[in-house]
Amino acid sequence: MSKTKQICILGSTGTIGVNTLDVVARHPDLYKVTALTANTNVEKLFAQCVVFKPDYAAMCDDDSAAQLEKKCRQAGLDISVLSGVEGLQQLAAHPQVDYVMAAIVGAAGLLPTLAAAKQGKRILLANKEALVMSGAIFMDEVSRHHATLLPIDSEHNAIFQCMPEQFEKGLENSGVNKILLTASGGPFRNKNRDDLTHVTPAQAVAHPNWVMGRKISVDSATMMNKGLEVIEACWLFNTQADMIQVVVHPESVIHSMVSYNDGSVLAQLGNPDMRTPIAHAMAWPQRIESGVEPLDIFKVAQLNFEKADFKRFPCLRLAYEALKMGGTATAILNAANEIAVEAFLNEQLAFNNIAPVIDACLNNINTEEANNLESILTADQVSRDYANEAVKRLGFNQ
Repeated sequence: MSKTKQICILGSTGTIGVNTLDVVARHPDLYKVTALTANTNVEKLFAQCVVFKPDYAAMCDDDSAAQLEKKCRQAGLDISVLSGVEGLQQLAAHPQVDYVMAAIVGAAGLLPTLAAAKQGKRILLANKEALVMSGAIFMDEVSRHHATLLPIDSEHNAIFQCMPEQFEKGLENSGVNKILLTASGGPFRNKNRDDLTHVTPAQAVAHPNWVMGRKISVDSATMMNKGLEVIEACWLFNTQADMIQVVVHPESVIHSMVSYNDGSVLAQLGNPDMRTPIAHAMAWPQRIESGVEPLDIFKVAQLNFEKADFKRFPCLRLAYEALKMGGTATAILNAANEIAVEAFLNEQLAFNNIAPVIDACLNNINTEEANNLESILTADQVSRDYANEAVKRLGFNQ
C-alpha cells in the first residue's frame, strides 16, 4: 500500500466500528480516520474523536450532533460535525475517503452504503441489509461505478478467501458445487422451541462465542442472522439458494467452507474475533497484523457439525422462503424482523413470537419487483407498520 488510506467508519461506536478502530490504531502509517459516524451515542463518539481526530463526524439526529459539536469545540478539536441521513451519505461519498466501513446495523445503513458505491469506494460491508433489501440495485451500483466490495461478516469473508479468481462469472464455471455457510447455533442450539417461551433478552444476547450488538445477538439466537447471510451470499457470490447449505458448527472456528467439484473442500479457520476479517478486507490483497491470537488447533482439539433444524429455527426457513419469493419479499422480511426483535428486546414480545410476526408480514403484504429504491423503501415501511400491528396482537398484555 503506497499511500495512507483514508477511512470513513459508518457506525463507529458499535462492535464492528470499535474493532475497526483497533486495527487502524495498530497501523497508523497505513490508515487515517477521516470520518466517524454514530447513531446517538455522543459520549462514545466524542471519546473516539479525541483519540483519532477525524476531519468529520456525524450523528443521526440534530440534537446529538449539536451536543457532539459543542464537546469538540470545548476540547479544541477541529472537526466538522454533520447530522442525519444526508450527513452520513455525504461522508460516505466524500472525495477524501478511500475506504468506507459500512457497519450501521439495519436498514438505516442502506442509503449511505449506496452513496459509497456510487462514488466507487472500497466498501467493507458489515451491513448485510444493503444486500438483503436491495441486492440487485446495490450490486448494479457497485459494478457501474467500479467500486470494490469486500465482505466483513466472518462467514462471507471466509467464503471470499476460499473462492477461486473470477468467481463472479458464475460458480459452476469456476468448479464450485456448494457453499457451506457455518453457524454457531447461538445460545439455544440444544433447546426445544417449547423451552424458549420464557427466554429473556439477557439470555438471548449471551452468545457463546462472539461479542456482538444486541440486535445481531438476538438474530443469532433465532438464526435469522444466518438466513440474512444466505440472502447476502447469493448476491455477493452470484449464486442461488440451493448452492448454499447452512452448517451448524458450535465451536465457531471454521468460519465457512467452499466445496469444489473435484472433491476438495477449502475452509478458512481462525479464532472468533472480528478483527481478522476486518484486517483482511482493509489490507486486501495483502495481509496485515490484526491483534488476533493465532489459532491453537491443539487446544481446539475437536470440531463438530450438525444440519440446521428449520423446525427449531423457523426464522431461517422464513429467510429461504423470502429469497424464493423474490422481489421486495426480502425487504419485507428484514423490516419485520427488525420490528419483532426490537419488541422482544423491549420485553413487549415473547422470543417464540418473533417468527410469527415475520411470517404474518410475508403472508399478508404483496410483493413487487425490487427494481427501484422507492418500491424497496415503501415495502420496508409497509412491513414495519404491519409488524407493529402484529406485535400488538401477539405481544404481552401491558
